[in-house]
Amino acid sequence: MTTALTSLPAVAGPVYVPGDEGYAAEVASWNVATVNEPLAVVGATSAEDVAAAVRWAGTLGLPVAVQATGHGAARPVKGGLLINTSRMTEVSVDPAARTARAAAGARWSQVIEAAAPHGLAPLSGSSSQVGVVGYTLGGGVGPLGRRFGFAADHVRSVEIVTADGALRTIDAGQDAELFWAVRGGKGNFGIVTAIEFDLFEVAGFVGGGIYFPGSHAAEVLHAYRTWSAGLPEEASTSVALLRLPDLPALPEPLRGAYVAHLRFFLLGGPEQAAELLAPMRAAAPAIIDDIAPLPYAAIDAVHRDPVDPMPSRERGVLLGEITERTVEHLLAQAGPQVDVPLIMVEVRQLGGALARTPAAPNAVSGRDAGYSLFVIGLGVPGLEPVVDAATARVLDVDAVPGGLINFSGGADAEQIQANWAPSDRDRLLRIKHAYDPANVFSSGQPLVAQNT
Repeated sequence: MTTALTSLPAVAGPVYVPGDEGYAAEVASWNVATVNEPLAVVGATSAEDVAAAVRWAGTLGLPVAVQATGHGAARPVKGGLLINTSRMTEVSVDPAARTARAAAGARWSQVIEAAAPHGLAPLSGSSSQVGVVGYTLGGGVGPLGRRFGFAADHVRSVEIVTADGALRTIDAGQDAELFWAVRGGKGNFGIVTAIEFDLFEVAGFVGGGIYFPGSHAAEVLHAYRTWSAGLPEEASTSVALLRLPDLPALPEPLRGAYVAHLRFFLLGGPEQAAELLAPMRAAAPAIIDDIAPLPYAAIDAVHRDPVDPMPSRERGVLLGEITERTVEHLLAQAGPQVDVPLIMVEVRQLGGALARTPAAPNAVSGRDAGYSLFVIGLGVPGLEPVVDAATARVLDVDAVPGGLINFSGGADAEQIQANWAPSDRDRLLRIKHAYDPANVFSSGQPLVAQNT
């Protein structure tokens, strides 16, 4: 194989092998607990670079993986070829059609910035630093989701390089089965080099967060259980039990603290927001309450996700509802009195438009759930068994079948397949075998095990 690697693909971007200066930076992911060790990495600058790299890997029988921002890197790439698309950052907006086109390495912040002057917004997620393509292919649950649906529900077309190295543009009328699969099936079918998707007339919102002392976590969770169930679709919420680091970047009252963080987003006015929030504000005293009218460009203020790379391990399940038993279980396994290496335990509200079938059906899973339960643990070497055991105990709840692939973490192929109902799973596998019979795209979150 070393000899074969001397004939690396001729592309416009850089190509590195282990030992080269630049290799470590090219394979690094935002989740620093995921250490990639491919035989070679291509820094693609265009769809043509991606296609050339896939064809080259095919001649050698190498598996292929892709990474843009690395936020979703939960399974390390060992061997094979890694294609880094982070240089492909082109974004364009058509305000008349209310659509945007984003290349494989573009981040939501770029789309938000380009759309805002036109009074438009995308169905972005909790962090604007996440890549557009990976987030959307996995469904994409964001603050606007309960009003408009999954991000994948509003994809118009996809530009994709399939396992044969062909560059295709697919939509509901061209390669319709593949178009169905990639919108929700994520990266198992090829490397998406660009997507075109809808924008929405949203200029601003009322939102932000309320941080409650961890000593009042029980009151907050029990209040959230009944309160969230009655909210309109214009409101999107979640509540997270957070163990925050002692860092100067955090406000002094939050440094090193255990808190319950209510996240709130409303397509509405301040008076409606105040009326809706009254029960939660009465549930417990707040440390910080920063909910206010904001432009959509300030969407990161709702969740306040970390912006610096960090080591983490994550998994999630779906819930039909939040019961008293659910709350008591979460407190018993991850409450303020429990010493566990978990950064966050989050309950996120689903439902609304997320539960409805889109105009162009797709492979997005989890539509029947009322909430997601998501756990992020410390990704410190040597601590993995403890983190995984603590995560498993938290997720040992009355979950409903299925899951969200973006919240599946380092799940294996069998666990990934369990995200879908049997009919959708079988359809995905048929499409996978039709377009990638040799299972070239087996890294990341695999639909089929690598050794098959």
